Amino acid sequence: MANLKEIRNRIASVNSTMQITSAMKMVSASKLKRAQRAIEKMRPFSEKLSSIIQNVSANSGESEGEYVGKSENKKVLIVAITSNRGLCGAFNANVAKKVNQIIREQYIESDVTVYPIGKKADAFFKGDYIGKRDILPEEPFHIFDDLTFENSVKISSEFMKFYVDGSFDKVILVYNSFKNAAVQILKEEQFLPIEQNTEETEATNINYIFEPAESEILDDLFPQSLQVQFFKSLLDSAAAEHGARMTAMHKATDNAEEILKDMKLTYNKLRQASITNEILEIVSGAEALKG
Repeated sequence: MANLKEIRNRIASVNSTMQITSAMKMVSASKLKRAQRAIEKMRPFSEKLSSIIQNVSANSGESEGEYVGKSENKKVLIVAITSNRGLCGAFNANVAKKVNQIIREQYIESDVTVYPIGKKADAFFKGDYIGKRDILPEEPFHIFDDLTFENSVKISSEFMKFYVDGSFDKVILVYNSFKNAAVQILKEEQFLPIEQNTEETEATNINYIFEPAESEILDDLFPQSLQVQFFKSLLDSAAAEHGARMTAMHKATDNAEEILKDMKLTYNKLRQASITNEILEIVSGAEALKG
């Protein structure tokens, strides 16, 4: 059994760890508020723009275009979006597992390339997995340090160029979508080609008057829609990361408190036993002197 000094050192260590996790929880909570506001503002615009694209393309004669067409699975690019830092539970590991699952179940016979966004994805896909990586000269780790629409467009434009020039037949995004601080939804989202809504609904039977020409409008709307979709996925991932880290640090702090209680109880029991032993020794010594 550990002595009193060892337990005191452990208590000090756990207490220090608890202070760190508590501070990290508060920092993540502060960042989460900003990230949550950003994604909540972006979602309605992104969803409405996607709806317009679906309706216009479904009711137009432009069934084919640069970014519209039938999906082929010969050459597939999977964009794995993770964070640059850890200490956020299974946030990053879930994305890596999902990518491997997608490859095994859907594209085992395809030529698959994984494009990592985030240092954790980069570290994971440097190891053994099904697929290739490193298609661009620089990994965009900096994107989460300055997450703006302008910076995200630089990356999404590369993906669109890959699709147009035939480097890839399909581009898929895999990321954590933010629901609340405790829940992140793992998403697999087709980025390219743009999926058309073929269902006959009231929304898709809207008659549009195009000015200027229909083809010009679609040529302008499609890239914008893709850029917004990619930026939304980055905002989603950023908010989900802060939520996951806040939850993980909250649990770590609670666990540290429980460990601290148990260790203090053990310390007090040992201290009481030590005092009792000392009293017994004194009493025994006194009785021996009397004898």
